[in-house]
Amino acid sequence: MSDVVVCARGLTKSFVRDSYEVLALDGADIDVYRGEFIALMGPSGSGKSTLLHLTAAMDRPTSGTITVLGHDLASLSERQVARWRNIHIGFVFQTFNLIPVLTALENVELPLKLTHLKRGERFQHATTALRLVGLGDRLQHYPRQLSGGQEQRVAIARALVTDPDLVLCDEPTGNLDARSAQDVLGLLGLLNKNYGKTIVMVTHDPHAAHHASKIRHLEKGKLLPEGQVPEDWKL
Repeated sequence: MSDVVVCARGLTKSFVRDSYEVLALDGADIDVYRGEFIALMGPSGSGKSTLLHLTAAMDRPTSGTITVLGHDLASLSERQVARWRNIHIGFVFQTFNLIPVLTALENVELPLKLTHLKRGERFQHATTALRLVGLGDRLQHYPRQLSGGQEQRVAIARALVTDPDLVLCDEPTGNLDARSAQDVLGLLGLLNKNYGKTIVMVTHDPHAAHHASKIRHLEKGKLLPEGQVPEDWKL
C-alpha cells in the first residue's frame, strides 16, 4: 500500500446560505503520508474543519478530488462510506460526544458493535484502548464522574478501538483547561511516535499545533503552500 494516506487535488466546498454562495474551501491540494502528525491551523471560518470533514467523508466536495487510503470517496455509496469510515477512520471531536448513560467502557465499545466481534472480544479491545490512554482504572465510570481531560481521553480511546489507519481530531483541546490540554496533546504525540498513528488535527491554537510534526495554514478557505504562514500570524 502506498505511503500516501490522503491525496487531495483542487478540493473545493461551497454552501448556499440565504441565497448566497459561501466558499468554505477553495482548491486545496494536500498530501498526508503514513505516520505523519499534521496540524491544520487557521481562525474560525478558514476552512480547516471543512477539510477534515471531507477527509472523513462526512461531507462531499463540490469539486476536486480526494482519495483516502487509495479510495476515491466520491465513488462510494453512503452505506459503503459508513462502513469504510468505521474501519479506517478514528474521529475525535471537541465536544467529546460521549453518551451520558453509558460507562467509559461502554462508550468505547460502541464502534465495535458494527463489527463481527463477540461480546468478550469487544470488552477486551475496549479495555485495552482505555488502558492505552491511561484510564484502566476508570472503566465503569460514567462521563459525569470524569474530568474534561478524562472524557477526552475516553473519546480518544473510542477513536482508537478499531485500530484505524487515520485519526482525525477537530479542536481536541478546545474545551479543556491548559493542563488537561497538555495531557491530551502529549497523548496524541505518543500515539504518533510510539504507535505510528497518522494524525490530522485541526486547531486555532499555535501551542497545540507545535505538538505536530508538520503545520499547514488555512486562510479564508485557501490552504497555503507548505511552509507559508499568514502575514499577520504570530506565536
